[in-house]
Amino acid sequence: MTEFESVVPALGLALSERGYTALTPVQEAVLAPELRDADILVSAQTGSGKTVAFGMALAPTILDGAERLGHTKTPLALAIAPTRELALQVKAELSWLFAKTGAAIASCVGGMDMRTEIRTLDRGVHIVVGTPGRLRDHIERGSLDTSGLKVVVLDEADEMLDMGFRDDLEYILSSAPAERRTLMFSATVPRSIASLAKRYQRDAVRISTSEEKQQHLDIEYRALTVAPTDRENAIINVLRYFDAENALVFCATRATVNHMTSRFNNRGFPVVAMSGELSQNERTQALQAMRDGRARVCIATDVAARGIDLPNLDLVIHADIPKNSEGLLHRSGRTGRAGRKGTSVLIVPHNARRRTERLLQFSNITAEWARPPSVEEILQRDRKRVLADPKLIDPLTDDEQAFAKELLAQHSAEQIAAAFLRQHLADQTAPEELLDASAPRERKVKRRDDFKDGVWFSLSVGHKHSAEPRWLLPMLCRAGNITKNDIGAIKVHQSETHVEIAPACVERFLEAVGPTGKVEKSVNVVQLEGVPTAPRETGARDSEARKPYQKKPYEKKPYEKKSYEKKPYDKKPSGDRDSADAPASRKSAETWEEKKPHKKSYSKARDGSDKKRDGPAKHSSTSRDERPYKRKKTDAPARTNPSAHEAPKPKRDFSQTDNVPSGNEPPGSEKPYRKRKPDPKAALDPKRNFSEKKRRPSGNEKPGEKRSWDKKSKKPGRSKPYLGKGPKTGSKRSDSKSSGNAPLSFKKSK
Repeated sequence: MTEFESVVPALGLALSERGYTALTPVQEAVLAPELRDADILVSAQTGSGKTVAFGMALAPTILDGAERLGHTKTPLALAIAPTRELALQVKAELSWLFAKTGAAIASCVGGMDMRTEIRTLDRGVHIVVGTPGRLRDHIERGSLDTSGLKVVVLDEADEMLDMGFRDDLEYILSSAPAERRTLMFSATVPRSIASLAKRYQRDAVRISTSEEKQQHLDIEYRALTVAPTDRENAIINVLRYFDAENALVFCATRATVNHMTSRFNNRGFPVVAMSGELSQNERTQALQAMRDGRARVCIATDVAARGIDLPNLDLVIHADIPKNSEGLLHRSGRTGRAGRKGTSVLIVPHNARRRTERLLQFSNITAEWARPPSVEEILQRDRKRVLADPKLIDPLTDDEQAFAKELLAQHSAEQIAAAFLRQHLADQTAPEELLDASAPRERKVKRRDDFKDGVWFSLSVGHKHSAEPRWLLPMLCRAGNITKNDIGAIKVHQSETHVEIAPACVERFLEAVGPTGKVEKSVNVVQLEGVPTAPRETGARDSEARKPYQKKPYEKKPYEKKSYEKKPYDKKPSGDRDSADAPASRKSAETWEEKKPHKKSYSKARDGSDKKRDGPAKHSSTSRDERPYKRKKTDAPARTNPSAHEAPKPKRDFSQTDNVPSGNEPPGSEKPYRKRKPDPKAALDPKRNFSEKKRRPSGNEKPGEKRSWDKKSKKPGRSKPYLGKGPKTGSKRSDSKSSGNAPLSFKKSK
């Protein structure tokens, strides 16, 4: 049994039983005596044993010198992981590490039954492992008591911040006791992790191994350049070439994961998918299928890039280039763990080579650039594996030897070997024929010469399809396996587009497009002969079909003043004008004749002579003779209406009772009224006969009593009680005999 210094004896025994013979550099660093009660911030490579390292670091704090742990009501240690799979994996690692101490370990992750977790926490546990969201839910519900915590561990802290768990982490750390220990472990320590450690750790000690800044020696990096349209075929050939027991393919989106899972299932690969949209049960089953051998390929998003430890994972394929160096390191860190060798393959479209080179440079990684395996290389690799099959080397048993002689008696050795080869390759999918991906590197010079002898192609899109060079250029590069330097002029017309391509790339372009010539769903390409001319189409938008706009000079026209001719005033004699045509304001013909066409003031003297005045006539209060002359009514003739010459109308005769009084009758004459028409309902109701009394009934008469009116007050004979409107009951309105708007007066009744 190997003895480990500074390790708790119970944990050292578990390490020996697990097969550990030596500790990794990060594990030895956390066991330093001066770090026994200190807060630490550890950064180390993936696969360097950080989970076992923080398990050994928290053991002295929770054991406190004891060999075994007794029953507790509140947890003593809390470990936080970014994903469910990593949390369950940490729980599994701590379970065998603390098996000799009698520690009870519980997990609290999303997607699992919360009631089961609450019952487990109520029974009492020593170590709790969970994800930030579920742990916060338990703390808010009161099912997780953090008052007794002695140690809090943050595993993959940078990933938790990238996933947006900062608020949850701050809430959990704030609820824990202030005198606790805080341990942070991560493969990288960005600025956000440093600020979080400064806020929630007390005098934290930074631990970084010497291997942190070096390339992982157990991982081989390869960068394979492919055509943009051959990415999936290249992945198939890589899987066939390496024939790994377990392989992990990383994609950027869930849609890509679903698409590749369907494609690889159809090609015969035993494949499973793992992404954030799956439930925890489905994700657990996918990982278990990889461990059991039922599946050999797992297609996943970055949810599986942290902490997933598959025992026989030898190959990691990056179907989409990682966005940063941290993503590349964590993805590739799924292989080459605990001393095993692994391979990390990057599928690089030739138009993304520069970006990939910068990514590798920032990550301090040196990759081998090559092309994907071809069909011949895959078949040759299959033959080598058949020859190295241990079944051909193992000794034969007696039964096998007897049956082998029988086979040789009936068949030749060549036929038996061919049958063995066919059976061995029956379960293998056929490799794919890839396009030529040896695209020339983009030139560094900014200026290039014009094309010479370029080949023209016609695209079935134009201005009416909203065609623009900014999206036509990447479409042609992606579908035709060429670069932008291989494309010359692009001329967009109304219904088609002409594109010039370098002669050296024409064969590669036609091979990539295929015999159908379909670049996309609605875009077809056709090769032209010679240089095409611009089509003459109605409404063409190209500049050649339009005439250049010429601005006309502005000519100011001279202003011509029109001559104004004043028409002479023709006075119309009064005799020629009919009296009916005179204005209504003129009372007589004489006043019309006296109207002067000019505005001059005249005054008439006493003797009747006219005298012109320079200004308006001035009136004097002392002399009456100086006042302006006014025509006397006696001197003026009788005023007549315009129709005065007509015969007078006869006076109206009011003796007849049919006439309605007009109000102009002479004094003393009676005012007759028109006879009322008989009431048609009087025959049905005799009481409705009002022909005798032409006054309105009051409605208060007794049955059989005639309806009468008070003539003086013009009110019914029987007065009504006061209803709040008008004058009070008993007051009578005085009959004012004055005409006009005389004021109303009331006098009290006696």
